[in-house]
Amino acid sequence: MNLENAKLAQMIDHTLLKPEATRADVTALLREAEELGVYSVCVSPAMLPVETTVKVATVCGFPSGKHTSAVKAAEAAESVSRGADEVDMVIDLGSAVANDFAAVEADIRAVREAIPAPTVLKVIIESAALSDEQIVGCCRAAKSAGADFVKTSTGFHPAGGASAHAVKLMRETVGEEMGVKASGGIRTREAAEEMVAAGASRLGLSGSRAVLAGGAAGGSY
Repeated sequence: MNLENAKLAQMIDHTLLKPEATRADVTALLREAEELGVYSVCVSPAMLPVETTVKVATVCGFPSGKHTSAVKAAEAAESVSRGADEVDMVIDLGSAVANDFAAVEADIRAVREAIPAPTVLKVIIESAALSDEQIVGCCRAAKSAGADFVKTSTGFHPAGGASAHAVKLMRETVGEEMGVKASGGIRTREAAEEMVAAGASRLGLSGSRAVLAGGAAGGSY
């Protein structure tokens, strides 16, 4: 798969979620995002609001997911009030590992109700830490709860980030009605195109410039 740069750029959430990120770092990210023509930036909630011509995404319950649903819902709602167009929430991974997908769905639904459409809700399932059956269960829960996307990873879990296998399985589970976002460890153009070929409709990248240029990008996300 050889995607044109402009098309690939419009699939990218240009991301800066490092805890040590400064306002100056975020400002540089925004200007780079506009220059590269990416779809959005993804920044931590504390960095909102921002001024940019691209869409603004943020995270919720990040990175552990071990927050109550009420806290996640409140965090998401505050972020939207501060200018976020999209929210990437982290599920309670323990519920997924325990195969309690009713709890996963209830958690997602609480956030969905706090940020109704047109705000885009993406659900981070930390796919590298789950079995195939658990990935499917989480994707079904997200779809049932009214989420817009399922997303592979935070980029911070020791189990790893995105894989083409997980992306393909997620796409097969949610169908074409939802988006699939691949994130975590995507550092080359080849890896990005592999994720798109597997079914990803959005990519979370911290090294977007290098990926678009066809090189290798540093960074953990």
